[in-house]
Amino acid sequence: MRILMISDTYFPRVSGVASSIRSFRTGLARLGHEVDLLIPAYGPREMLDTGILQATAWRVFFYPEERLMTPLGLMRLHRRLRQRRYDLVHIQTPFVAHSYGTYLAHRLRIPAVLSYHTYFEAYMGHYYPWIPAPLRRGLIHRISRRQCHAVAGVIVPSGAMAEILWSYGVNTPLQVIPTGIEAAPFASGDGAAFRANLSIGPERRVLLYAGRIAPEKNIPLLLDVVERLRAALPEVLLLLAGDGPARPALEAQSAQRGLSGAVRFLGYLDRESTLRDAYQAAELFVFPSQTETQGMVLLEALAAGLPVVAIPALGAADLLAARQGSRSARPDPDDFSEQCLRILRDPELRGRLAVEARELARRWSQEAMSQRLIHFYATLIGDVPISDLRVQQPSA
Repeated sequence: MRILMISDTYFPRVSGVASSIRSFRTGLARLGHEVDLLIPAYGPREMLDTGILQATAWRVFFYPEERLMTPLGLMRLHRRLRQRRYDLVHIQTPFVAHSYGTYLAHRLRIPAVLSYHTYFEAYMGHYYPWIPAPLRRGLIHRISRRQCHAVAGVIVPSGAMAEILWSYGVNTPLQVIPTGIEAAPFASGDGAAFRANLSIGPERRVLLYAGRIAPEKNIPLLLDVVERLRAALPEVLLLLAGDGPARPALEAQSAQRGLSGAVRFLGYLDRESTLRDAYQAAELFVFPSQTETQGMVLLEALAAGLPVVAIPALGAADLLAARQGSRSARPDPDDFSEQCLRILRDPELRGRLAVEARELARRWSQEAMSQRLIHFYATLIGDVPISDLRVQQPSA
């Protein structure tokens, strides 16, 4: 099968969407399928994998990390894309990629599929609080319905996200297909070297967060948790791997609260090297976000054998439901810190959770999820009959 994926974002812009695209492209290629990717140009010297096409793009004024593909850039690639004889267009984001993807699919008379990655209703509240809540909800509902009804099928990464789209009135065939993971590489990090490079002594009890440092990630909760843990574990250290618009304010808040010795901001870590080392250097992965439609870093931490404490909201709930390798916490600092303390104080429990974590991650493998994705493609193309396309999740 020959597939064209289109996205408004990709590496070097670090995001869950970019990680999902790369995982599925790799998995589909290993199954013998050909997947091209159309993305904005991030710069003329970017090293690109085979099959990645860049359209000239504008910078987004308020979001310097983002790009928007230009009409002229897409026009320059249009004839080449039409000649590729794709079987299906897979749209990954709802902006220029959606508009052009549906247009191209219509011209080629092939199905278009949409991945609905982001819970925009929650994000709008963080970034545009001045818009009245009913207006925000109504706008998101209408746009989501229109975009989902413009394609032949919709993919969501979690059961919770499927329920949300159904509540919006979406009736397009829909499948829950989380992003899979290659588990083995995340068990290969060098935690001792990572600690040595950052002068973290063996006595420090290290908690790790990885992801965007942004308002919707609820990171202030972790500062509250560290304050509480220090009373019982003075040597506790929280590492924040990532970057984003909330970092300056959180660094200032950490200093004002006297937490500078207990909290370190590391910036983005390379997922292929230093982030894997960080997973091995930590004793516990902490994730306070309530807006994740999946949360790839949770799966990466589990694959590394790192026990997880997280809030069972949206996509995180699917991974936490089995209580394998993880513990759920309420979104308040007392309960969250209590769950962390139980694991940190009990080496036997921590060891058991590490074994469970790796077992669970293997069931969310890249190969298994890619096979489910290609089966969904085939139903939309007509190669196999459509049966029941409602929620289907990896067994926990």
